[in-house]
Amino acid sequence: MGQENLVQKGPEAELLQLVTFHIGEEEFGVEILKVQEIIRMLGITRVPKAPDFVEGVINLRGKVIPIIDLRKRFGMTAQEHDKHTRIIVIEINKVIVGFVVDSVSEVLRIPANTVEPPPAIISGIESEYINGVGKLADRLLILLDLDRLLSRGEQNMLAGI
Repeated sequence: MGQENLVQKGPEAELLQLVTFHIGEEEFGVEILKVQEIIRMLGITRVPKAPDFVEGVINLRGKVIPIIDLRKRFGMTAQEHDKHTRIIVIEINKVIVGFVVDSVSEVLRIPANTVEPPPAIISGIESEYINGVGKLADRLLILLDLDRLLSRGEQNMLAGI
């Protein structure tokens, strides 16, 4: 009888806590625990011979952090940075990286049972980068798998910048 209570979980038991942001018309979410901070655009120093999607590096409180433009990473058209553009600072396998996004929306809690596996392709973004699609009352939210966003080789290259 006591064991039954330990195993039982209600449908609302597991909530995903996400930071949501926009790139173009699409809204994305990443696990809040992976996000170190969200900052306004800073001056980015270009790095010679870096891959196309690497904007360059910034100096954030004495740390040099590589900056990746998610629009370029996803093969989307470039857009001028504006007052809404943000850098989401994330740690991926002990490498701290900043991702440029068009705007940050909010912190959301959604029930895990509202997330479905990703379709093969969403807006040109390969499904290997996507954990799932969250169904909200009025919109869909693409959940990114940050650990897969960069290959091991790319992570090592960024660590060396």
